[in-house]
Amino acid sequence: MIKVLIVDDSVFMRNILRKIIESDPTMEVVGVAADGLAGLKMVHELDPDVVTLDVEMPRLNGLEALRRIMMEAPRPCIMVSTLTAQGADATLKALEIGAVDYIEKPSASPVGNNTEELRTDLLSKIKIFSKKKIRAIRKDFTVKPIDLSESIRKRESGKKLRDIVIIGVSTGGPPVVQKILSALPKELPASVIIAQHMPGTFTGPFASRLNNISEMEVKEVSTGDVLEHGHVYIAQGGKHLVFEKRIGKIILAVKEPSIDPSALYKPSVGILMNSASEYAKRVVAVMLTGMGSDGSDGYATLKSLGARTIAQDAETCVVYGMPKAVIDNGDADEILPVDEIAKAIIRNIGL
Repeated sequence: MIKVLIVDDSVFMRNILRKIIESDPTMEVVGVAADGLAGLKMVHELDPDVVTLDVEMPRLNGLEALRRIMMEAPRPCIMVSTLTAQGADATLKALEIGAVDYIEKPSASPVGNNTEELRTDLLSKIKIFSKKKIRAIRKDFTVKPIDLSESIRKRESGKKLRDIVIIGVSTGGPPVVQKILSALPKELPASVIIAQHMPGTFTGPFASRLNNISEMEVKEVSTGDVLEHGHVYIAQGGKHLVFEKRIGKIILAVKEPSIDPSALYKPSVGILMNSASEYAKRVVAVMLTGMGSDGSDGYATLKSLGARTIAQDAETCVVYGMPKAVIDNGDADEILPVDEIAKAIIRNIGL
């Protein structure tokens, strides 16, 4: 049995989470707590496999409770988050501290209640993360930017560079993306485009947080953005992102989900990568941690057309799904831990 601890100050949330978890015969709720302090005590006493954590709670809030859990008794913690800008900031901070993922907090109103979607999401994540070994509190996910001055000085005159870096990422991605971008200098002679599976209310705050830690300029994409070197473009949550050509320039265009109703994720890594086929020889494609296999087909297409490809290794993935699909298909030129990916991007650009 998978042992789950629920920590939430809302009676409604505690009841609904308990009902969902106990609907699965492989799981049991070993305890419920109404605040972070009680939750921390129960973590030590009950030794749960997975903890669900609310953010706003009395006595000890979710972020501080998470920080202490990761220091004293690390284990998988899933944040229960509101899909608001304020909720996004708190959730992104929780992922930096060490939370493995988040789920959307359901509405207390019967109108628009997303309980069934929550049930599927929560149970699948508990099953995956219950097997995950969690280390003690994570170190700062920013590093010193790599110095390119020597590489640029030694670069062969007229040598063509790959100048488009496409990154696909899902579960466990925000801290990993943060670490990679913080290592890339503003002089990078390439544009970076990122499709992170994330709600629409999260991608703007995500881009802002990345912009604060990166030397490169990071923004959430708007239709018509022209690719510029030294810039990072974050796909909007809830929509798709594609490459288009306009007046001899490559632009990014935001598309509604209706362009491909079969796409499970929005933004879709696969749709983004497939749209870059025309520019494959200029592309370095990177696949990071995430559930499922979104993007593996686009990755294969780009590689067959001359792109360089990098996949994150199993050891440093929170969920080894998307990179595994690429690696199993034989489409990864390099399989690397997260700490080595920024250097590999620079190397594959041609510096």
